[in-house]
Amino acid sequence: MRGEAGPVAVSLAHRVPDLGALELLLAVARLGSLGRAARARGISQPAASSRIRSMERQLGVALVERSPRGSRLTDAGALVTDWARRVVEAAESFDAGAQALRGQRDSRLRVAASMTIAEYLLPGWLIALRARRPGTAVSLLAGNSGAVAERLLGGDADLGFVEGLEVPAGLDGTVIGQDRLVVVAAPSHPWARRRGELTVAELAATPLILRERGSGTRQVLDAALARHGGLAEPLLELASTTAVKAAVVSEAAPSVLSELAVGEELTARRLVEIPVAELRLGRELRAVWPAGQRPAGPARELLGLTRGAS
Repeated sequence: MRGEAGPVAVSLAHRVPDLGALELLLAVARLGSLGRAARARGISQPAASSRIRSMERQLGVALVERSPRGSRLTDAGALVTDWARRVVEAAESFDAGAQALRGQRDSRLRVAASMTIAEYLLPGWLIALRARRPGTAVSLLAGNSGAVAERLLGGDADLGFVEGLEVPAGLDGTVIGQDRLVVVAAPSHPWARRRGELTVAELAATPLILRERGSGTRQVLDAALARHGGLAEPLLELASTTAVKAAVVSEAAPSVLSELAVGEELTARRLVEIPVAELRLGRELRAVWPAGQRPAGPARELLGLTRGAS
């Protein structure tokens, strides 16, 4: 025979008045008038009366006696007021602790970003954040997209930025902008003097100067050329976009880099963009953070400043 279910426990939230009601009761005890208590709490007298009656129904006892001369606590009301004072004091202590935690969180922001975003977009965002939060100390860890994921998952960063094809495992993220990779060479390179477009096969077969494996730039390029037999063995692999650009400018070999990173060099003609037939190297820029931990405080504010990056 199936046993009978026991009584369902009712949570404290349904049995104990909320803080607003308890604070109102304390104001009545302190001021001796429901009207004055209502004004002190910033509500109307009818609203205050309704709230007291609701609390009395919830507790099952009368708390306040009303008369033309004012309002006074019943014996039960005086006892409940003593308890209410301790509850409110505990809530104030809780609130002070929470404020201290928020202050500790808001006092610093640790950002990890892949190289292109770190060098060409983040400085402007961090300057804008500094204007809004002058008391927040910001540290920036720059590396490839794989390193950014490691730092976030290891608890060494609060917010990250990557440029790869997808959100790294273990992270959540949102697209904040778009970027395009371009093939570049020194003006003296034969590719810069040819009339027709470069073919994808020619690009794939040429030893290039490239970012290291694990970088967002390399991920996009490897994926785009995989159907064409993959990349030739690089002439050089460098961990810095600045180092790659310097090597290309010195006429060592062409490269594939973010349009964000080579804008100044293209304008000054220190580098030349090489068009490639039927090759599109677009990519999304993402903000990322540990899965299930939505950015808060200065990290959330920085995220808001990044919208529309390009």
